[in-house]
Amino acid sequence: QVQLVESGGGLVQAGGSLRLSCAASGGTFSRYVMGWFRQAPGKEREFVAAIGWSGGITYYADSVKGRFTISRDNAKNAVYLQMSSLKPEDTAVYYCAADDTIVVKISAPLYDYWGQGTQVTVSS
Repeated sequence: QVQLVESGGGLVQAGGSLRLSCAASGGTFSRYVMGWFRQAPGKEREFVAAIGWSGGITYYADSVKGRFTISRDNAKNAVYLQMSSLKPEDTAVYYCAADDTIVVKISAPLYDYWGQGTQVTVSS
């Protein structure tokens, strides 16, 4: 069983940056694929980014490619999402998720564990 706790959300102006962190406990962190998803009010949860065990494989949603960077530190049991050039449409609750597999997936239902989410609000 893996517990995930996100932090780093907040209010930022358009064009600004934020760094989200997700701390994991329980399980063998280095053997989990990690993902970031987001959900805006009235919308379905959508994929943002995912990273493989060693960090060598990363995937991004087209909407964030070139602006967001996912990374992980297996020694610290943590995954990060560096967000730059933020836009009002990036406003959402951001969730960290873990998948007990070696295959990097972008579908939310395929992830096994979820954090409680952290709010990101981008003002125009």
